[in-house]
Amino acid sequence: MAAKQLLLLTGDFVEDYEIMVPFQALQMLGYTVHAVCPGKKSGETVRTAVHDFEGDQTYSEKPGHNFALNATFAEIDPSTYDGLVIPGGRAPEYLRLNPQVIQMVQHFLSSNKPIAAICHGLQLLSAADGLRGKRCTAYPACSPEVTAAGGEFVPVNVAAAVVDGNLVTAPAWPAHPQWLAEFIKVLGATVDLH
Repeated sequence: MAAKQLLLLTGDFVEDYEIMVPFQALQMLGYTVHAVCPGKKSGETVRTAVHDFEGDQTYSEKPGHNFALNATFAEIDPSTYDGLVIPGGRAPEYLRLNPQVIQMVQHFLSSNKPIAAICHGLQLLSAADGLRGKRCTAYPACSPEVTAAGGEFVPVNVAAAVVDGNLVTAPAWPAHPQWLAEFIKVLGATVDLH
């Protein structure tokens, strides 16, 4: 597989599994993955939170670990990346307020580069006006934002993913196997899902 560079946008209280699993799995497949956070440099960390489904009306939240960033946000040139990964958790709700983050996301959208967004990560795509006319899924609590942004929210099983062109979305971390496999296919690799 040809080496491709992927950008992973994150912030404090990103969902632990939704950053660590794609970060490691994509590197294992040979991709270069740069994890960045506005206002932070390579070697600094973001705090994570573990979201779980334990029968309550919404997910529960527990402290995760500190995730080490491996690139500096201020030095990023989105045009050098082949794809974008947007994990969920609470980070997207405030990252979408950062004009530089929105500009980065809009670069990937306007260039029609592959984007993988999971859970609350759709909040960034919504704020960047990137869901209009797209079929996608997200954590169900984000469905009003998807619809308000002109997207078609597709309710799926928590372990499923939705693909619309170069956009691959999923509701939460139980979808990692299918979400990442579909993203790999959109990036041009061959993957057998069975």
